Amino acid sequence: MHRRFRSYDPGQLLLLPPDLRAWLPENHLALFVSDVVDELDVSRILRVYDGEYRGQPPYHPVMLVKLLVYAYCTGRPSSRAIEKATYEDVAYRVLSANSHPDHDTIATFRQRHLQALAGLFVDVLRLCQQAGLVQLGHVCLDGTKVKANASKHKAMSYERMCTTEHRLEQEVAALFEQAAKTDAEEDSRYGKGCRGDGLPAELERRTSRLAKIREAKQALEQEAKTKARKAAEDAQSRIAERKRKENETGKKPGGRPPAVPNPDEAKPEPKAQRNFTDPESRIMLDGATKGFEQAYNSQAMVDSKSQIIVASGVTQETNDKRQLLPMVTRLRENTAELPKSLSADAGYFSESNLCDELVATIELYIPPDRQKHSEQVEPSGQSERGPPSAKSSSTATMREKLRTLEGKAIYARRKAVVEPVFGQIKEARGFRRFSFRGLRKVSAEWDFVCLTHNILKLFRAGVTLQSVAT
Repeated sequence: MHRRFRSYDPGQLLLLPPDLRAWLPENHLALFVSDVVDELDVSRILRVYDGEYRGQPPYHPVMLVKLLVYAYCTGRPSSRAIEKATYEDVAYRVLSANSHPDHDTIATFRQRHLQALAGLFVDVLRLCQQAGLVQLGHVCLDGTKVKANASKHKAMSYERMCTTEHRLEQEVAALFEQAAKTDAEEDSRYGKGCRGDGLPAELERRTSRLAKIREAKQALEQEAKTKARKAAEDAQSRIAERKRKENETGKKPGGRPPAVPNPDEAKPEPKAQRNFTDPESRIMLDGATKGFEQAYNSQAMVDSKSQIIVASGVTQETNDKRQLLPMVTRLRENTAELPKSLSADAGYFSESNLCDELVATIELYIPPDRQKHSEQVEPSGQSERGPPSAKSSSTATMREKLRTLEGKAIYARRKAVVEPVFGQIKEARGFRRFSFRGLRKVSAEWDFVCLTHNILKLFRAGVTLQSVAT
């Protein structure tokens, strides 16, 4: 008795045109991404093509946006990987409508429209707000180190630059002297006016390296002067404030007056480094790996309700202390609101941060002292010690607030809100290194990564765009 099987004929021709969307189940992420992108305002990208009629028509920008969004959602941001997937992956074939843009087209499109793609972050965030996934009752702020598109072995300290510059100058001078002797010998042998083969390869390599080192050295010196100029302005303003208080009270303020540095005499620290591949990146200590990496400090502010990123940013500074106020400002720009409460780790604490008018209406939970995850802080009930004294400093007030049962419980939520977001981005989706170089481009790519994170949250929450629209 013969077995019966379902019909299988790889050479069967399709008699009717297929519906590409039918190749995927209705609840597939690719179809959701397609619907979301259709709701976004991509007019800024489309306007770039106005008046372009030369050559073959380009691929539709909306299709390329969908491919890039889906690629970042699934941890496949490589343009070559996307091109390959349009042939081998059904989801990519559906999004590309069975067309196959090459990797150069995809990379050029992303490079050309990177800022516009980053600008879609706010549009997606508004969809999350309309879906009820953002409450701004409590938000958590943290930073993570993401590797730059550069090797840390391509960085050099200012001290080593000075030493290497002097050594290369001597080597180049010796090579020029040797070349002059060789020219004199060849002139006597072949006669003057004979064409040579240009600079020797060894001399050309040393001169180009010397030029790069001098350029990087000059940039570090300019940064040091700029920093000293700003420090001088701050010192002068503090001196003026001391004089004003002295005139008001008739008493001389205690302590030494601030020293005013001379910008013209400022020099970089010997250990100050600059990378030749991506000069705007910095050597940073990665708290997760405990190793030093050529990286950027990527910031994210996350709403506690559904782990939606409500503000994002990138900085060259290893320390997070000066990132609190810019991130709160960015949150207000994105949502036109401020959260009721905000928690962040000790890296964001400073007296000036707590006393700034921008956060006056926000209940802050930022410990003055760094705490380990396993560290148990003995709580103090309000009934035992009473509320913090109004006369106590901001630091003492914050310590006391975080020792209460309520403060301890609120701050404990921080590591369960913002840290998993970085795990989802870096571990689950594999985004550990930027594709671009330079702070401006890196910031735009990070916004795009955060945008795709929010789309995934929308998708996994079971939100339908029809319900959001209504």
